[in-house]
Amino acid sequence: MHATHGQAEAEFPTEAKVRFLSEAGVYPDRPATVEVVETHMSWVFLADERAYKLKKPVASDYFDFRTLSARENNCRNEVRLNRRLAGDVYLGVARLTRGAGGGLALDGPGETVDWMVVMRRLPQDRMLDRLIDRSALDWHELERLGDRLADFYAGLPPAAITPQDYFDRFVRDQAINRKMLAACADAGFYEKVLDRLDAALVAHAALLKERVTDGRIVDGHGDLRPEHVCMTEPIVIFDCLEFSDALRRVDPVEELAFLGMECAMLDAAWVGPKLTSLVLARLGQDVPQDLIALHTAFRATLRARQTLSHLFDRVPRRPERWWPLADRYAAAADLALTKLGV
Repeated sequence: MHATHGQAEAEFPTEAKVRFLSEAGVYPDRPATVEVVETHMSWVFLADERAYKLKKPVASDYFDFRTLSARENNCRNEVRLNRRLAGDVYLGVARLTRGAGGGLALDGPGETVDWMVVMRRLPQDRMLDRLIDRSALDWHELERLGDRLADFYAGLPPAAITPQDYFDRFVRDQAINRKMLAACADAGFYEKVLDRLDAALVAHAALLKERVTDGRIVDGHGDLRPEHVCMTEPIVIFDCLEFSDALRRVDPVEELAFLGMECAMLDAAWVGPKLTSLVLARLGQDVPQDLIALHTAFRATLRARQTLSHLFDRVPRRPERWWPLADRYAAAADLALTKLGV
């Protein structure tokens, strides 16, 4: 990622906006404190019962948030798309404004200098990853999640995509995987994983394209991880991939394989097979295990790349964390590829 600052960013750089939004007194409900969390793409300000997300003015191969209009559009898309599975959690957007005296305000009069997504905060102890960590996820809870996901996928129309365009998405992602992993990873091991995944994609190209022909590709969540699932009543699934329509055109099997792989990374390997079986049974689909293993290998390799991409930040956060985590994802890809026999 890289950042380019326009006029608004030049007058109010991100650091100044973060300092302002870190003060409890700027929020209408006057929270006692504000917790500030930095992510790869955003700053999040946790103010009592609400969360405010400020996008970073950065660009990647998939998005460009370096202009004010691009960030506004992204904020509005995030709210619209996430309301499909998160209901009233996404409250709307808020403006960061500059008044006549030059000071910043939240939704005040004057010029808009940035935009934020406003959310209702969710109970952290009900997040799926926290339940797994406490060994508190039981069969009933998993059935509820399976029903929620099956209802979501069943209500989506087939995505407008050709079989070849769908397959080409995997090829393009693999090219980016190879470029980044070769630049910062153990070339020997990672290259073997990438070569085997290339071979697996070619060997299963017809199976992937058949899923398009059968109308199975939908505009899904795109980033279905345990930390994005809150097991409340009803279940809330948030933080979908909002910045790319193309990357959100997925097979539900891919999303389920991804979630299962992430649960296995939390030492809950039993979740993926049971949840996948529940959802596919509800959808009336019978898919070969090879398809699940292929998507697991692909998503694990993709996550290894995304994990190491943190090292390219201007000031990497917790740099010591990313190498071991990327190696674990690569090992998960290696295991799934072994199941495929490649």
